[in-house]
Amino acid sequence: MRRFPRSVVVLSVAALVASTFTACSAATPDPKPAAEALTAALGSGDFSQVPLAGSDASAANKSVETAFGPMGDIKHTHTVLNAAEDEEAQDGVKTATATVQTTWDVDSSENDLTYETQAVMEFDQDAEQWKLRFDPAILAPDLVAGEYLDARFSEAKRGQILGGNGNALVKNRPVVRVGIDKTRTEADQWDSSARSLAKLLEIDEDSFANRVEKSGAKAWVQAIVLRDDASREVSDDEITGIPGAVAQPDEMPLAPTRTFARPILGSVGQATAEIIKKSEGKIQAGDQVGLSGLQSAYNESLAGASGVTVSRYNADHEAVAELLSSEPVAGEDLKLTLNENMQTVAESLVAETDSASSIVAIKPSTGQILAAASGPETNGLNTALKGRYAPGSVFKVVGALAMLRDGETPQSKVQCPASTEVDGKSFKNYDGYPTKAVGTIPFAEAIAESCNTVFVNAGKGLGAKAVADAASSLGLLADDGTGAEAFIGSVPDDSEGTELAANMIGQGVVESSPLGMATVMASIANASTVHPQLVLNPKVKEPAKAKSALTEKEAEQLQEMMAGTVDHGTLKALKSVPGAKIIGKSGTAEYDAERNAHAWVIAAQGDLAVAAFVEDGDGGAQTAGPLVADFLTKVGK
Repeated sequence: MRRFPRSVVVLSVAALVASTFTACSAATPDPKPAAEALTAALGSGDFSQVPLAGSDASAANKSVETAFGPMGDIKHTHTVLNAAEDEEAQDGVKTATATVQTTWDVDSSENDLTYETQAVMEFDQDAEQWKLRFDPAILAPDLVAGEYLDARFSEAKRGQILGGNGNALVKNRPVVRVGIDKTRTEADQWDSSARSLAKLLEIDEDSFANRVEKSGAKAWVQAIVLRDDASREVSDDEITGIPGAVAQPDEMPLAPTRTFARPILGSVGQATAEIIKKSEGKIQAGDQVGLSGLQSAYNESLAGASGVTVSRYNADHEAVAELLSSEPVAGEDLKLTLNENMQTVAESLVAETDSASSIVAIKPSTGQILAAASGPETNGLNTALKGRYAPGSVFKVVGALAMLRDGETPQSKVQCPASTEVDGKSFKNYDGYPTKAVGTIPFAEAIAESCNTVFVNAGKGLGAKAVADAASSLGLLADDGTGAEAFIGSVPDDSEGTELAANMIGQGVVESSPLGMATVMASIANASTVHPQLVLNPKVKEPAKAKSALTEKEAEQLQEMMAGTVDHGTLKALKSVPGAKIIGKSGTAEYDAERNAHAWVIAAQGDLAVAAFVEDGDGGAQTAGPLVADFLTKVGK
C-alpha cells in the first residue's frame, strides 16, 4: 500500500512529433500538440524524438532521471492545462508557454501531490516547428540542475486479528532475528560461522553459507526469526558463542502459538519478489505484508496506509522544500468468530493424526465458526475450510431429508437388503453391519445403523434434483459467506444411474469440506438453514437463501433419527460424554480400489455442532468418533 507503479506512457512520440512539430503551412502551428509531446516524453523519460532548442536529448533524459529517479515506481502523470503563443516575441523569436500539471499518486488515498510548471518553446522558422527550451524547472517548481524529488515513508501500525471474544489472536509479540553480522568477525570466519549458526538453527547450511558469502562485506544476513517465548529452544548464549552471530530483539504480528490456526490466519513477513511484482508498485522491498491466509487476503485493510513526505533535495542530499506530508493511518482490526480455547483444543486433538485431518465447530444459533483446526499432516493446507472429500455416510442425512420430503417418516418401514444392484453395479452394506438390522426396518434405523442399500435404492425414485435441493436446505450448497474463500460442498442435480446411487451414500461425485458437513449438522441442530461465518468485518456478503428452506418439522425428524445413532447405533460410544443430549452420524468413504477410506463424524450437543474428519481411517465411528468425544468433553468442562 506504500507505492504505486510508475506510469508507462504508451504513446508513439515519434509519430506525435511527425504530426505536430513539422507542420508545413504558412501559419504558425498550434503549440498545444507540441506541449503534449513534451508530457509524453516526461512520462517515458525519453526525449530522443523531441526537438530541443539549446540542449540535447541525452542531457534532458539525464535530468529527468536525476529528478524523478529517487521516486521509484510511484505513478506520475503529466497533463497540458493550456498552451498558447506568447503575445510578444523574444529577441525576434516567436515563443509559446505551456502550463503542465504533474500529479504523483503517492499512496492509496486521494492524497496526491499535484503541482504546475511552465515550459517555454520557440518556433524554428526554417524547420517550421516548435522546439522545447528544456529547463529542470519544468519537472518540479524551482527545481534546478542536480536537484531531485524523493518520497520518505513511515510505516503504519498494522491492524490486529481478533477472536470471538474481542481478544487479539494475532498481535505484536517478541521475536529475535538471528543472523550473521559480517562486520563483527573476520572474513576468513564468515563461512564457518554461517555453517555453525545454520546447524544450531537446523536450517540448510549450504544455502545460508552461500547467502552470507554473496552479501556485502558489511552486511547483516538474517538466518531465521524465532519466537522469544517459552517455546524458544536456542538461547542467546548459544547464538553469540558463534563469531559474528547476533540475536536482535524485535516484534512481529503472531498468533498465540506457531501452529494456532495457521492455515487460516496465515503469516506476516517481508514482501517476496512475487508479491512486489503482483502489487504493481503498491508494495516495496522491505515492506511487512501478509504472506498467506487472512493476513494476505485482508492485507490492504490490516496494513493501513503509510505516512509519506515528498521533498525536493539538493545535490548534497539536503531537503530544501517540503512538497507534501501526511501521517500514517493505522490498519483496521480484523474480527473473527474463532474461540481461542476451542481452536486450541481442536488442534491438540488432530495433532496426533497420521493423515490429513480436521475438526470444525459451529455455533448453530449464529452460524459462527468457533474452531477450524487442520492437522499437521496437511502440510499447511487449510483442510478444515478448503478440503474437498467424499463425505461418505454422513451424507445420508441429506438423502434422509429428501426421503422425508418424499413422504417417509422416522417410523416408516423401509427395506434394507444385505446388497442391491443398480444398472449392473452391486452395492452392499459395510463389513460388520448388524444382521438384526437387515430386512424390513424403521427408517430411523437406516440412519442409526447406517444401512447403505436403503439409500442406494431410494436414489432413482427421488432423482438428483431432490437430493441437491435437500443439500441446499442444509447449507451445503450455499455460496461462501465465511470471508475466507472456503469451499462448502458440491452436489450435482443431474446425476443418474450408478452415479446417483453412489451419491446417496456420500460417494460418487458429491464432495464436502469438513466445514460443509459441520454446516449440515448445525442446520439440523438449529432447525433452519445455517450459513457459516468466520470474518465479521469487513462485512462479508451473506449467501442467498436456500430455494427450499429447512422446516422445523423436518429438522425435528432428522434430530430424532440422529439421536438413535448415539443411543444404540454406530455412535453409541458418544453416550458417555457428559452434558446435554448428543445427536450425530458417522461415515466412511472408500476412495480407492484398495478400500482406503475417509473417516467422518458429525454431532451436535446443545448449541454446538461438530464435524471431525480423518483422510485415512479405519471407519468413521472408530477413527473420527473419539476425536468428537474428546472435543465435546474438553470444551464442555
